[in-house]
Amino acid sequence: MHEIKNPLEALGHLIYLSREEANDREHVLRYMQMAEEQILSLNDIAREALGLARTSHSPKPVDLVALAEAALRIHRRTIEAKQVHLVKDLSEEVIAQVHTVEILQVISNLIVNALEALPAQGVLFLRVRRRRNQIQFLIVDNGHGIEPNHAAQIFQPFFTAKGDRGTGLGLALSKKIIERHRGRISMRSSVRAGRSGTAFRISLPA
Repeated sequence: MHEIKNPLEALGHLIYLSREEANDREHVLRYMQMAEEQILSLNDIAREALGLARTSHSPKPVDLVALAEAALRIHRRTIEAKQVHLVKDLSEEVIAQVHTVEILQVISNLIVNALEALPAQGVLFLRVRRRRNQIQFLIVDNGHGIEPNHAAQIFQPFFTAKGDRGTGLGLALSKKIIERHRGRISMRSSVRAGRSGTAFRISLPA
């Protein structure tokens, strides 16, 4: 139950988008497909111990650029409400064998963290590209940054710098998911005035 916040928030956004675009059947069908993915994610979280065990679904070829775009659409309402300047550097198509729901959850979680850290009219940068035998994600914000004494603990379960607003499981779960995909996730952050912000980098095998 600790990790249900993001899928529930995503479902709320998808319901809102479906209502706003109710006359566009193609868009509504796409939002409903994305909602089904979030429900599957909730089922996995409820069934597995904090969502950390391997799911039974086999990985399949997925366009990770399309998945990143889907994650951004899920949080479009928050992006628009905060007037976030979204900068995208996305390749045309990047295919990898992944568990779709799990990777969508990771990207969504990192976007949520960035949006929570950003001030109004902040900048969110998202890059997805293939380099040789690796696929790289880069998610960067110019928010308040993470204190150096917290940086070494952010991937530890139950550690949070958000007080009552955080469970301390989002990044721990994301790290477990990426490592199960034989990938790596790392973070760099600065709290310097005028140069603050955080960058998360994910590398997955192509």
